[in-house]
Amino acid sequence: MDSDLRRAVVVTLGELGRSDDWRDRADAGLSLAGFAEMQEAVEPLLRLVLDPGDTFVTRRTAEGLLRRKDRVGLTTVASALAVANDNHADWIHTAIVDVFRISSDDLDEALRLCEEMSGDTDDRVTRGARRLHESLAEIDPVLRPS
Repeated sequence: MDSDLRRAVVVTLGELGRSDDWRDRADAGLSLAGFAEMQEAVEPLLRLVLDPGDTFVTRRTAEGLLRRKDRVGLTTVASALAVANDNHADWIHTAIVDVFRISSDDLDEALRLCEEMSGDTDDRVTRGARRLHESLAEIDPVLRPS
């Protein structure tokens, strides 16, 4: 893994995420989600999940983070959800349902991770994890183990 190249990509996507064009910001958010484990990606991702100009950017970025189906993606979404206004929270909720409505295994793992995150030392993560858990708990997945 070439960490210098990865940093360069994150910087470039962060710049794209500041574009005046909502399509550029949405593409940047979705792409940056793949680098969410890098510290340099955290601030741009949070900014894009809470994009003030277009909630499509919010939904697209949140979907990318949630599709990771890992603690890093869930933590970033939870951090944003903790401070999101009602409009942003609605679009984040839509992304949550879109990602986790299929598999009960994925949903169960996300619920478990949210429970762990509820004990985080960062109050913002804790509050957001509780909200995220509430949204996840409302989902009735299509696929369940037989």
